Parts: sequence; C-alpha cells; structure tokens
Amino acid sequence: MNKFEKGIFTISLDFELYWGMRDKKNLEDYLDNLLGVNTVVNELLDAFREYNIHTTWAIVGFLFFDDMEDLKNNLPSNQPNYRNTKLNPYIYIDENSKLDNRCHFAPLLIDRIMQYSDQEIATHTFSHYYCLESGQVKDEFYSDINQAIKITKRRTGNNVYSLVFPRNQWNKDYLSVLRDLGIACYRGNPKSWIYNAVNEEGNLFRARAIRLLDAYVNISGNNTYSLQDLMSSEPLNIPSSRFLRPISNKLSIFEIVRLNRILKSMTHAAKNKQLFHLWWHPHNFGGDVSGNMIFLRKIFEHYKKLNHKYDMCSLNMKELSNLIKSAK
Repeated sequence: MNKFEKGIFTISLDFELYWGMRDKKNLEDYLDNLLGVNTVVNELLDAFREYNIHTTWAIVGFLFFDDMEDLKNNLPSNQPNYRNTKLNPYIYIDENSKLDNRCHFAPLLIDRIMQYSDQEIATHTFSHYYCLESGQVKDEFYSDINQAIKITKRRTGNNVYSLVFPRNQWNKDYLSVLRDLGIACYRGNPKSWIYNAVNEEGNLFRARAIRLLDAYVNISGNNTYSLQDLMSSEPLNIPSSRFLRPISNKLSIFEIVRLNRILKSMTHAAKNKQLFHLWWHPHNFGGDVSGNMIFLRKIFEHYKKLNHKYDMCSLNMKELSNLIKSAK
C-alpha cells in the first residue's frame, strides 16, 4: 500500500496548564484561561464523543500528581540545566512552597479522559522539556522522558506511544531517545520555514507574524500529508497541519476567513486521501469556552460531511502510527 485508503483527520492536544506558560504570562493574568480548562476538557470530551473524534492528549507529566508534595516526591535527579533559568520548572518548584492545584495538577481530569476509549494518553514530556534551549543535554532529556513514561504507566496502566515536543522544539538528535524508550511517533512541524523548530531566541517576530497571517491566508499550503510522506522515519513523524488559534475579538470579522482556511485544507485531505492534523492547547479555549466550542463544532460538522462524502475517518496518533506501520 503506497497511499491511505481514505482521508484522515487527527487531533492532538497539548495539555500542560500553567507549566507551559510560566515564562510567558503571570499566573494572575492568565488565571481565567487556566480555570476554564476543567469546563473545556469536559466539553471537548462530549463533542469528541458526539462526532466520533479520536484524539491524542499529550500530557505534561507534572499534571498526573495530586499536589506539590506528591510532585516533589517523584522528581528525577537528572534535571535540565537551561542557560535561561526562567525556563526551568524545578527552580519554580523550589521557590514555591505551595502551588494552586487548579493551575498545576489535573489527576481527576486525566481520569475522565481515560473513560473514553478513543482518547489516547500521550506525553508532552515530564516537565514541559525544551529540546532546543541552551544548557540542557540529551541525557537530561532521556531522564525526563523516562520519568514521564513511568508516571503515565503508574497512573493509567498504559504505555506511552506518542510524544509532542513542547513549543514544537523537536530535535532530530534526540529521536534516538524516543526509539530507545519505545515511543513510536511524535508530532513534527509543517515543512514551511515559518514553522521551523527553533528555541526562544530564534522565534523571531517576522516568523510569528507570518504564521499569524498564514492562519487566514494560504501562505504555507494545505499542509496535508500522504502515506508516503509519513513512512520514512523511525520513530514516525506525524506532522501538524494547523494550530487552532482561539477566537479573537480584535479579529472577529476575519473568523470566517480563518475557518474557511481550515475547512479547505480538510477537504483537500479528504479528496486526496491524505492526513490533516489539527492541534491546540485546552487552555487556549479557557478564556471563552462557549465561543471557541462553537467555532470547533463548525469544524466537526465539516468533518461529518467529509466522512459521509469521502469516508474520511478520525484517528489519534497511536492509531495512525499503527496504520502506517501495517502498510510498510
């Protein structure tokens, strides 16, 4: 088999709470988004069940713990030594005797996700690890992923098959760690230079501005992928197609343009029997749960039409990985 038998719609979610935002926003400034995550997760699960959407939840390992004491009892000894200390969550942990559990831990939400058989529990690393930042090294990454696998297995009973690199900082030199630890696939980036994996210093304003424009106007292409595109690497690279940005009041008149950009790429994937891979963070929806869910349901209604007309199907990353391996 050298092509998919039908188009594929994949969703991966970066579930990280405040661990992914610490160096970007003050907790108080982002509190509404974080406190909205409980509602977001429950509404997403309801929508996924309604539309039969199979999703990969890439979860930061810290979220599995009940509280700070539980977390501190399970930290790896080999920790990243980022040159930029603001990136280091272990310093943040040492500096805070207590954390707001609602913004840092989510064991009950993870338990709820696990009640849905089509939802995959994957890893977003143990500590929201940055693979391209100065100071950290490969063996520290190994320790981080090994700890993520252990806590996921302990809390869910399941092995980890898929990984999403925090801030999309995938590092080709670190892929051997995934192979060694039994991780079958990861989410890579679209091919356009504006989506190149870079560290924080390399995340230039020009590229960010063009990525924003690309959400509305077709600059980088459809970013859909054939079976042949996905068969060449080990572990498998299952690249993203589109980041689902939260709705914007400032750009509200252009939301229909942004929606159509997504729907056209989905249609292209369905017609050409290719993959369309959508991703976002649950906290992106937290500031306006209702508005973002309305937008998402329009995407799901379109998927429903594509499923009926072209037999497009929904697969999570683990399911897609198994399909690709069976075709080799």
